[in-house]
Amino acid sequence: MDLTAPTAALAAAAADLVRLVPGKLIDPVLSGVLLTATAAGVQLAASDRERTAAVSAGAVVHTDGQVLVPAKPLAETLRALTAPEVRLVVEGNRLAIRASGARFALPLLDHTLHPGVGSVSGDGGLVSGSAFATALATVASTAARDEALPVFTGIRVRSEGDRLVLRATDRYRMAIASLPWSADGDIDVMVPATLLAEVGKQVAGVGQARLTAAENQFAVSWGRTEVTTAVLDGSYLSETKLALSDVDTRVVVDAESLQAATRRVALYSDARGVVRVEVGDSELRLRATDHNAGEAEESLKATITGGRTSPSYQSRYLLDALRPFTGEVELAIQPGMRATVVTALEPGEVDLRYIIMPMLPPKP
Repeated sequence: MDLTAPTAALAAAAADLVRLVPGKLIDPVLSGVLLTATAAGVQLAASDRERTAAVSAGAVVHTDGQVLVPAKPLAETLRALTAPEVRLVVEGNRLAIRASGARFALPLLDHTLHPGVGSVSGDGGLVSGSAFATALATVASTAARDEALPVFTGIRVRSEGDRLVLRATDRYRMAIASLPWSADGDIDVMVPATLLAEVGKQVAGVGQARLTAAENQFAVSWGRTEVTTAVLDGSYLSETKLALSDVDTRVVVDAESLQAATRRVALYSDARGVVRVEVGDSELRLRATDHNAGEAEESLKATITGGRTSPSYQSRYLLDALRPFTGEVELAIQPGMRATVVTALEPGEVDLRYIIMPMLPPKP
């Protein structure tokens, strides 16, 4: 293999690939990048057997070929280079990375042992890259990170007519985002949230992304990138299992003002980080107290309808619930220890609902 490519483009492709498939350090083959050079350019691919990714980049290929080299050293070397062009050429049992006045060499691994990458054929559709990224930025953050409970570490991706609905929960909160999509079939899969979080970062600047689902597999493709993954069992995940029909208090308040006040008052919260939200006739009063830190309260103007149910929340969950919103939001509050639903008063292209569970109030 022998090729010359723009350094910045090749470095970006390698960096994107490493973030999509970090690899398994215990297996050098599964921590490698498979480089395939043809007349069409160069493809960088990786697989850890559960997920695969392939990113193509433009290159002038002098000699076709395929090699497997350690992924992270390749990505880091390309990122560090300042020369406008780089040459990759096989020299004996090394892949030489040559730039003006410099040479670096990576060991060649046995590419015949690499599982390779494939594509997924099945039902799917197209979504706006920016809308998909906006939805994932919030939904992915609500999935659990505890691998001991894998069923809570995914995002349920489900088509509902002309909308694509994303759902995730860690059992204490749930985010639901709905966005337009153009479908050629129905999909309903549970996809690892860690992967979709990275996908969201990479599709933010593209026009469209294609989602495809098949039995036990899911794929997202955009531009010159395609990533596939095995899916989780997530048919259980639905907000219909939460009691959301007993709302007795509705509060309309500026999201950014409530977020800022919560952040200040939470400095005086107890070890659990609990902030009490007291609902008045035309205001919210946030309170927090701790025997060691002291106490704090702050009032905000709000429009109140219905009752005066005044829940307490873990401050970091309340902050997370408010962070995706700008302008006015509605808090639909239920009595007792039932969930509160946060929604935008004027939804945009991505319709977002954030459900949080209240906490027991601090003891006097």
